[in-house]
Amino acid sequence: MGDLSQSERHEVELMLEKHPELRYELNEIEKALQSYAETHAIEPEANLRDKVLGTLDIKEEASVKTLPSVNTSTKQNNFYKYAFAAAVALLLLSTIVIINLRSQLSESHQRIAFLESSNQKFSSRASYIEKELSDVRHTLEVYQNPEDFKMVELKGMPKAPDAKMMVAFNPQKEMVMIDLASLKMPVTDKKHQYQLWALVDGKPVDLGVFDMKADSTGMIKMKPVKNAQAFAVTLEPMGGSVNPTMDEMIVMGSI
Repeated sequence: MGDLSQSERHEVELMLEKHPELRYELNEIEKALQSYAETHAIEPEANLRDKVLGTLDIKEEASVKTLPSVNTSTKQNNFYKYAFAAAVALLLLSTIVIINLRSQLSESHQRIAFLESSNQKFSSRASYIEKELSDVRHTLEVYQNPEDFKMVELKGMPKAPDAKMMVAFNPQKEMVMIDLASLKMPVTDKKHQYQLWALVDGKPVDLGVFDMKADSTGMIKMKPVKNAQAFAVTLEPMGGSVNPTMDEMIVMGSI
C-alpha cells in the first residue's frame, strides 16, 4: 500500500523469499481480504440515484457513469483498510521470525564460544603433557649416557644442611643441566632465586638462575662452561648477582 519505507519493504521481500510459508500466508490474506471486500460491499440506496441527479442536474448518461464510482471507491477503501491490517500483521510476524532467528544465532555463537574454550583447554593440556614427556625423555637421555654426562651431587651447606641436588655436566659439549626432580631445597619466594655457580681455576662463574617449586620436574639447561672443578648454589635477589653471596650458599659439590 506504499506505507513502508524502501528499506522496510526490502526487508519484507527478503523474508518472503526466505520463508515460503510467509509468501503463502500473505497470498491467503490477500484473497481473504478481496473476498471480504466483495462480500460486504455497500450498495447505494434505490433513491440515491434520483437524489444525485437532482443535485447535480446532469444528464442520465453522465449520472450512470458517476454512480458506479461510489461503489468502487467504497470497495477500494475497504480493501486498503484490510490490506493495511494485513501488512501490519505481516510486519509483526516478520518481527517474531527475526527475533527467533537472532535468538538461534545467539545460541549458536554461545555454542561456538564454548567449543573454542574447550578446544583451547584441550590444547593447553596437550601442550603441558607434551612438555612433561619431553622433560622425561631428556632426563632419561642424561642418565642413560653416563659416558657423556658426569652426574655431580651437590650436598647441603650449614645454611641448609638437608638440601641436595644433582647436576649433569658434559665437558666436551660444555653443557650443564639441573635435574629439578632431584632438588631438595627450600622453596624460593617472589624476591629471591637460586643461582648456580661453577668453580673454574678458583673463580666463581655464573651459570644462571632458577626457581624451586614444589612441583618442579624435568631437566633445565644452564649457561655453558668447560673446565669446571665444582658447582655451588647460592640464594640471591631476583635476577641473580654478579658475585656469589657466600653467607647464602645452599649446596656445593666437587667433580
